[in-house]
This record gives sequence, C-alpha cells and structure tokens, in this order.
Amino acid sequence: MRSTDEILGAAIRHLNAEPTASMAQLAEAAGVSRATLHRHFASREDLLRALGERATRRWEESQDAAGIDDAAASGDPDRLAAALRAMLTAFVVDADDFGFALTDHFVNRVPELVAWGARLEEREIAFYAACQSAGVLRADLPVRWVSNTVYGLMISVRESLRRGDVAHRDVADLAIDTFLAGAAPLPTENSRMRRTADRSHRAAAPRTPTDAGRTRQGFDL
Repeated sequence: MRSTDEILGAAIRHLNAEPTASMAQLAEAAGVSRATLHRHFASREDLLRALGERATRRWEESQDAAGIDDAAASGDPDRLAAALRAMLTAFVVDADDFGFALTDHFVNRVPELVAWGARLEEREIAFYAACQSAGVLRADLPVRWVSNTVYGLMISVRESLRRGDVAHRDVADLAIDTFLAGAAPLPTENSRMRRTADRSHRAAAPRTPTDAGRTRQGFDL
C-alpha cells in the first residue's frame, strides 16, 4: 500500500504535467484506486491544499538545512557561499514541489499558504542581501530580482527534467552554475569567440588597393 507522501509525490508530478487532471487521473498516476485517494483526500481541493502544504514545508526545510539565517548573521563569504549552494541544491531536489507551489493557482489563493510563502521569501531576501554585502552575489542587482531569478530557474529545472532535456545527475550543477555565472561564455571561451569574430570581420572587410598591393607582396592582412 502506498503511503500518503508517495501519493502526494505522484500527484504533484502528474499535476506539473497536466494541471487540470481529475481525481480519477491522479489516482491512476499514483497507482491507487479512486476510492483510496478519496479516503486520503475528500476532494480535489483538499488534495491541492495538502500538496501546497508539503511544497511549502519542504521549502522551509531546505532553508533550515542550509543554515541561511546563521550564515547571513555571520557575514562570512565562505559560509554564505556554502549555504547558498546547499539551499539551491535542495531546491533542485524538490523542483517538482517548488515549481508546483510557485505556479498552481489554487495554492496561491489559500491565505495561510500565501502568508507562509511570504515569510519564507522575506527570509531568503535577507539571506541574498547578506550574500550581496559579502561579495558572494552581485550587489548592483535588486535583491528581489535575485530572488525571482532563483524561482524562475527552479521552474526551468522542473520543466527540463520533466521533458528529459537534462540528466538528473547534471541538473544541480547546471542550475547553480547558471545562477552564479549566467549563460555568457567563460573567460577562455569569451577570448576565443572574440578572436574568431575578429578574424571573420577582417575576412569580410573590403580590401583597399593598398591592401591588395600588400597582399601581392606577401603581407596577409
């Protein structure tokens, strides 16, 4: 017999792919009968509320496990960087829950869940601000933009995993590297791209008569 948490996990994965799925479809996805699902949750709204509570609880547990409050209070760049990586890694692990909590319309209309989420968001805002002050994150960006970037990235993680665009073993590093370094080329790659662009520009540039003469004399411009 499947546990309540296993049923919730299966339901949240199915709802992330099919947001309008019925209780019958969710029961099938969870591998239980519709009667069994209704014994756990009297209605679809009860199920959605339970999913929202689970997702928000996991969000809070990720913050706790990473120790973001103590790291922020310390102001130590190494502790802040370690806490940031730990929190983001935990978010990736719970990407199904995280993405659901951020995007489900019902969950985002339940007052107690909205208030709970707002408290967690403010906690993260304080942590990101401490990271900015310590030089772990860019200080020129609005701190709420930093926070929203993380949320958007977690939805991208959820969708990439759901579609099979990336492997589970790679996604945590991909998410963290993208958040910290963006999609711009690494310094060595950037230099290589500039050299390639310069060569292409010179090859495409029209040659003057003087240039042509120099080329005939053996000077390759």
